[in-house]
Amino acid sequence: MADGRPQAGEVGARAPRRDVRCGDGVAFLREAAPLPPDHALVTSLPDASELPALGAAGWEAWFVDVAALACAAVDPGAPAVFYQTDVKRDGAWVDKAHLVALGAARAGARLLFHKIVCRVPPGTATFGRPAYAHLLCCARALRLDPARATPDVLPALGQMPWPRAMGAAACEAVARFLLADTVCRTVVDPFCGLGTMLAVANAHGLDAVGVELSRRRADRARRLHADPGGRLRLLPRAPGDGPP
Repeated sequence: MADGRPQAGEVGARAPRRDVRCGDGVAFLREAAPLPPDHALVTSLPDASELPALGAAGWEAWFVDVAALACAAVDPGAPAVFYQTDVKRDGAWVDKAHLVALGAARAGARLLFHKIVCRVPPGTATFGRPAYAHLLCCARALRLDPARATPDVLPALGQMPWPRAMGAAACEAVARFLLADTVCRTVVDPFCGLGTMLAVANAHGLDAVGVELSRRRADRARRLHADPGGRLRLLPRAPGDGPP
């Protein structure tokens, strides 16, 4: 490649690594910060439905705090990427892109791109959740070359191993961005769920670190495999593996 950055499969002769830890993502971020310069953070912050004890207002405050923590945890020259889907509460939309922006501003980060990922075909009415998801990239010092712009609308989510997952197509777009426009070669997802972003990162030759509170989901995140084209499949547990 002309700018010297490696493409998918060119990160090194070794197989890409994946480290999935069972634990609290917020605690991990606090302990791991600052992340190395070649680490990007890519995640989907939990919805209020996953943290009911906080209440609506408490969850919004928590969300902004964690978005700020995520943006501050990466190196100034590395990005924090968020994949978020809005929800409707009491007849009004909860705009998660706005909440991410509040957290990013608190950390001194700027928005580098805001892509729309279509969850259903355009023109389709949806209820409770919008027909799109947000893909937001923030950084404190990294800036992108306008001549290297990529599409702002992704026409489909791609495969999803569970309803709360990042779509594989969105993960593919993030992996290509990291390879083409950053020096980051490790993806960190502190709320990795079943590990879609981790699997897609590995398929593109990137190392991956995930944190997941559920032991069962963490076990599946270790075994989720992505083909270079984004097709996902769950590998069987190896003989001798302990209980999930």
